[in-house]
Amino acid sequence: MKLSELTVIVPTRNEEKNIPRFLASVPEAVELIVVDASEDRTVEILKRERRSPLRILRYYGNISQARQLGADSAQTPWLLFSDADVEFPPGYFTRVLGHEDDDVVYGPKLSQDSYISYYQWFARTQRVSHALGLPAASGSNLLVRREVLRGAGGFDPELACNEDSEFAWRAKRSGFRVAFDPTLLVYARDHRRLHRGRWRKTAHSIVRCLALYFDLLPSRWRRHDWGYWSALESDADNRTGRRGE
Repeated sequence: MKLSELTVIVPTRNEEKNIPRFLASVPEAVELIVVDASEDRTVEILKRERRSPLRILRYYGNISQARQLGADSAQTPWLLFSDADVEFPPGYFTRVLGHEDDDVVYGPKLSQDSYISYYQWFARTQRVSHALGLPAASGSNLLVRREVLRGAGGFDPELACNEDSEFAWRAKRSGFRVAFDPTLLVYARDHRRLHRGRWRKTAHSIVRCLALYFDLLPSRWRRHDWGYWSALESDADNRTGRRGE
């Protein structure tokens, strides 16, 4: 695998505070596709600071649909899904290039400033879950072979969240190689969900993921996030002066 064979895909909404640091950590040789629903200066900053291949797609659907739209627009054989509120550390992309024999690869998200122990605990949980045969993939750090994304059916457009883990389960069930690399780290730079309650965030992830995995989540609930995004959207609306919908 070469950097020219990789596209980074990132959904954004009102990420003007996070996007400069994210951009600085992405090599110029890597194509970047941003699927944006912002009302702040995110797009302006992207156009000003990103000189290498960049495509900005304006779209206001859910995050699963945004990830899939980015994937459908990419031309490279490898896709790296991430989020604007993370940072890739030095050496990250060198490690990514070593996974050309896998189909789906995910790594942990840690922190270097706040909630360090929580992120470490969550990473250990991912490792145990993967060892038990249940991939706990994160969309902020998810590498996928493009033909595998297509072969496994892509991201579920009905899901308002947990689309990352749900895709990894289907990929594994379809016989594709799904790997967890504990050395493939990204670092979180925005902890708003944890500020609002770490146990609330944890319970939400565990309960909803288990319901999805065992097919216990009614179809009418798949479109609802159970408050996963609403708190962040409220914060964004307050900053931009937008009224909640």
